Amino acid sequence: MHVVYPVVVSALLFSIGVYGVLARRNAILVLMSVELMLNAVNLNLVAFDVWLRDRLHGGQVLTLFVIVIAAAEVGLGLAIVLAVFRTRRTVDVDRLRALAEVVRAPDSGRPDGEGAS
Repeated sequence: MHVVYPVVVSALLFSIGVYGVLARRNAILVLMSVELMLNAVNLNLVAFDVWLRDRLHGGQVLTLFVIVIAAAEVGLGLAIVLAVFRTRRTVDVDRLRALAEVVRAPDSGRPDGEGAS
């Protein structure tokens, strides 16, 4: 098998992932695009490991580490997106540029504005 085929597929997957990160506004789709880029890297690692016929299979071992890190990244990323959605009611990345919380005028006369419905 030629190493060119998996490398080209990996380059296409990575390009689609970069486009998704740069063009999407939804935080969930950005996380999916990052996962797509990590899978492209995994494909390259396995393809070069097979092509070089490494006896220790370093590329495949490194791929397992990348999969574990990707799983942890997804869990943490989705937890952050869920926490942001609970407070802001949106997952639009453009609207989340400012990390300061919006202070609203109190409706019930309380200084913190918690009495409003």
